[in-house]
Amino acid sequence: MQRIWMILGFLFAVGLLSTGVWSYGYRQALSQLSEKAEADLELAADRLSTQMQVYQELAVLMATHPTLRTLDSPARQQAAQAVLLDVTDKTAAVNMMYLDRRGQVLASAQPVAQQDMADHPAFRRALQGALGNAHGALDSGERTYSYAAPSFDSTGRVEGALMVVADVQDVEQTWRGSTEAVFFIDGDGVVFISNRSDLLFWQRAEGQQGLQPPDGGPVDFATTMVGGHELWTLNWGRYLPQRALHLMLDLPVIDMTAEVLVDVAPAQRLAGLQAATVAAICLAFGALLFLATERRRTLAETNVVLESRVAERTRALTVANTSLRREVRERQEAETALKHAQEELIQAGKLSALGQMSAGISHELNQPLMAIRQFADNGAAFLTKGRSEKASENLSRISDMASRMARIIKNLRAFARNESEPMGKVDLVQVINTAVELTDARLRAEGVKLHWQAPDRPVFAWGGEVRLVQVFVNLINNAADAMSQQDDRLIRIEVDSEEPLSVTVHDIGPGIENTEKLFEPFYSTKAVGSSEGMGLGLSISYGLVQSFGGNIRGANTQTGAVFTVELEAYREDEVA
Repeated sequence: MQRIWMILGFLFAVGLLSTGVWSYGYRQALSQLSEKAEADLELAADRLSTQMQVYQELAVLMATHPTLRTLDSPARQQAAQAVLLDVTDKTAAVNMMYLDRRGQVLASAQPVAQQDMADHPAFRRALQGALGNAHGALDSGERTYSYAAPSFDSTGRVEGALMVVADVQDVEQTWRGSTEAVFFIDGDGVVFISNRSDLLFWQRAEGQQGLQPPDGGPVDFATTMVGGHELWTLNWGRYLPQRALHLMLDLPVIDMTAEVLVDVAPAQRLAGLQAATVAAICLAFGALLFLATERRRTLAETNVVLESRVAERTRALTVANTSLRREVRERQEAETALKHAQEELIQAGKLSALGQMSAGISHELNQPLMAIRQFADNGAAFLTKGRSEKASENLSRISDMASRMARIIKNLRAFARNESEPMGKVDLVQVINTAVELTDARLRAEGVKLHWQAPDRPVFAWGGEVRLVQVFVNLINNAADAMSQQDDRLIRIEVDSEEPLSVTVHDIGPGIENTEKLFEPFYSTKAVGSSEGMGLGLSISYGLVQSFGGNIRGANTQTGAVFTVELEAYREDEVA
């Protein structure tokens, strides 16, 4: 229950704050709207005064025209009429006429129904020597505004007046339809000029603020003051706002009052948007605060339950932790055993390859030994006969044979040993040369031709030298095994020094039966029980190349099989 009262109180506070924001925002928006409306009203008044001033100046200038002097004959009257007609056509005036002191029309641009203008307010003002003006409506309904300028004789006495009649409707065309409703009320309280035709001839009674239609019927009207601004509430037609800001401006030059009605709906929308934004922010903050409070309360309730569960879990985790430690220790022991088994498997692969090459290696070592024995016997015989130069030649040959045997034994020892040095910079050309030298005896014994053209410069790769030698020995031996049942036997080895580095080993054998199982352990196409291998050579080679960050793949070609070994190029900045 307490939470419900807190929520209701918060909503009430948000409502009060939103109302205050709306009121303040509405008053600020009305102030800005008032400034704009005042500027628009002054602009409309200046525009009307400027347009009417054209006819005022026209009356003053034409009053002293020479043609209008001494109109005592029909000929002079016709000449004056022609001048007035020409000026009327050029200035878009309704009519221009020249009157004598009695108010009689002596000459006019257009025919006039009334020849006696003595009672016209503008003419009576002109007889006093001042510029007169007046407005009214013709029988046709057209609204006109008239200026009368006096004409003086040589003694300075008023002898007549020139009257210019302007069509108010033509003046309104330039600003009719503006956004704000602007209207001009004359001294009698009648709307004489407006950009809203619905308001024409509406009248304001003395002491009233609103307007009434010409028929005098009732209309909806109310006025209020908000922040020093006068607001009208009215229902005067679809082209007028229902709630508007009202401003007034006196125009004594044309004897009228300019008024404007500006729709306050934008100000209301702006204030409503500000109030809604504040309310949304407050509600969002309140919702977050409520959720946070509820979350804390829920957490406090569940904390007690969790503490008991934690105690139970702690006991269970202690038991599980002991079990996990034992399992980790067993896994570490298993990984150590697996690593040892992998090393032994690699060594077994080496020994298997050595077993395949044993006959050829024995021949390679036996042949130099026999030659050394014969050269030694010959050298002793030459020494007995005193032919020391021949003995020296035989001793040199014995040294060459011994060097050859030492090189073979060095390669065999390096190939057979367990490599423990880390990976690093390896000359790929030297690795292939070593592999070729180790398998040379077997290949020559089995009649296998080897095409290997070493590049002119070293090609450095990232890896282990002895393990790479084992990979290529395995590939060469596998190629020789694949061609053991055919007469033509050829192996081609090529090096591509472009990155990534690659070495291809081609043979012209029958190809690969199943490329998907090619690198699986114990997969072999040789006869069961064969002494040629257990199917581990390619699996071991695959693991070695993968450990260097490289890749090995096999595929069939039209003339046999091809194995491609891809390796990373050695870079100085990668040295560990």
